[in-house]
Amino acid sequence: MPRYVLERDLGVVSEEEMGEIAARSKLTAIEQFPDITWEHSHVCAADDGRIKSFCVYAAPSPQRLQEHADSVGGIMITSIYEIVGDLTPDEVRI
Repeated sequence: MPRYVLERDLGVVSEEEMGEIAARSKLTAIEQFPDITWEHSHVCAADDGRIKSFCVYAAPSPQRLQEHADSVGGIMITSIYEIVGDLTPDEVRI
């Protein structure tokens, strides 16, 4: 199954609000989108205090991920990138 990185801009949110968004997203995926898998997320703070997340999902298509985000509400996807490979430092020859 293809894997994707989703870039999201959550705005200025508290840690509690982040937890609520994540729980809503997870529950929506379990109940309505069993064909997508959330692998992990990197949550980052921009200089202006806005929270961005970079989330890795396995899904049949970018459209399916957008449908999930639309169902959850409050988690605008800025960009979706298909992962074409993974690389670790141990795999790089020098």
